[in-house]
Amino acid sequence: MDDNKVIRQLIRVNLELEGFEVVTAADGAECLDVVHHVRPDVITLDVVMPRLDGLRTAARLRADSRTRHLPLAIVSACTQNEVENGVDVGVDAFLAKPFEPNDLVRLVRRLIERRDHGDSNDNGSHRNNGRHSNGSHSGASGGGTGHASLGDHV
Repeated sequence: MDDNKVIRQLIRVNLELEGFEVVTAADGAECLDVVHHVRPDVITLDVVMPRLDGLRTAARLRADSRTRHLPLAIVSACTQNEVENGVDVGVDAFLAKPFEPNDLVRLVRRLIERRDHGDSNDNGSHRNNGRHSNGSHSGASGGGTGHASLGDHV
């Protein structure tokens, strides 16, 4: 999710080149609508977006029983305060903008693997349907800490 069309396209292309199916949203409100129809494996969020910012979107996703288990990554140029707030609302990873495409792909894969290994319903088989949800508000996705998170569903 990113309000910047160029950033959304960059994320989409780089993940699709690695075999992920990507669905995008331009802001947090659209992301909340899309996520219930697409059922992504991972969600990337920008912090600064119109209507509903990334941190408030993350908080709503965590408060909803249908989405609280989804891996969430902030891809944005975050301040330390925004990172701390992201951790408080349950964001799993952060990737600072500008970012290298390989770092984004690595982050999404890591979040999917973490989700798959932590899934109590995973009876030894790997579920990877290649879907990742990428939502965006005014501002690009990215964060300033060592965590990076992106998912199969964009």
